[in-house]
Amino acid sequence: MSVPRWTAAGLLVAALLVVPATPALADPAGPSDYRSSVIGLDPPVAGVEASIIGGDSFVRLVVDPATTVEVTGYRGEPYLRFLPGGVVEENQRAPSTYLNQDRYAAVEVPATASADATPEWRQVADDGSYAWHDHRVHWMNRQPPPGGSPGDVVAEGVIPLQVDGVAVDLGIRSVWVAPPSRIPVVIGLLLGALALPFMWRRIGWAALAVAVAGAAALVVGLVAARSVPAETAPAWWLWLVPGLSLLLAAVARIGGRIDRRPERSRRMAASLILIGALELAMWTWLRRLWMWRAVLPTDAPFWIDRLVTAAALAIAVTATMALVRVLAAPPGTPATR
Repeated sequence: MSVPRWTAAGLLVAALLVVPATPALADPAGPSDYRSSVIGLDPPVAGVEASIIGGDSFVRLVVDPATTVEVTGYRGEPYLRFLPGGVVEENQRAPSTYLNQDRYAAVEVPATASADATPEWRQVADDGSYAWHDHRVHWMNRQPPPGGSPGDVVAEGVIPLQVDGVAVDLGIRSVWVAPPSRIPVVIGLLLGALALPFMWRRIGWAALAVAVAGAAALVVGLVAARSVPAETAPAWWLWLVPGLSLLLAAVARIGGRIDRRPERSRRMAASLILIGALELAMWTWLRRLWMWRAVLPTDAPFWIDRLVTAAALAIAVTATMALVRVLAAPPGTPATR
């Protein structure tokens, strides 16, 4: 297979690998300009711990194994129940079960689901904890509140619970958060751009830059994926795409200095690095809002996440420019200039 065809085939495979999977039962937590917090339980009860996951994306309950809790849905129907021993069940005939599959409830509720239907319970956890979208606790519009400003309370809601047969209200408030500093993004872009003169001269520098950016992005992606419970369906591309980028750059480096290899071997290495750079570019495109939104669904410091994303973007763009130049050069062109 010729080098151009080999490169095109690799790019096609790379593109297929980064198409985000559509979660079956949840809409993953994403960056947001709002932060929700638990006001408290009214009346206060023991054995129940509530928190917010992903800024304002999910409500999470952790229930003591000796405590029974039932969560009431939007239409007064039984939605979730936490049973003694840690078993958590979801009512498959509750409208809330389907409405909660999407942050903005952009789903169709099947005819079999209604508030009056006999519950059909399905186990969803066995450790006494569970997280779910709940539209009573976050801003339900893709556009910001009209006439509002950062610092405003954009939503206040109550989730009705039955705790060991006692009616309890879980109160939650959501606040519009001020935009983040642009400094980490600017620093990240500058760091990535500084690598261009080196990558322009030698393919080996491009491999090193893509590998370093891929490694940093892999760490950031793994932290983000592990920052939310499994039932919230964290996106697999957060770590897989930069991991693939790192792998491709490392494979290209195998066998010693790239710039001194025979022309065909050097061009194939350049093709691998180019695919890795484009993987990074697609990763940063999928995470573009992570650089600009105020609240990120990760345990990593937000400024580090933004800096790494911006640096990966700059390296992806500059490496692509340098490698396309190499691959587009006529045969016999010197490896360095």
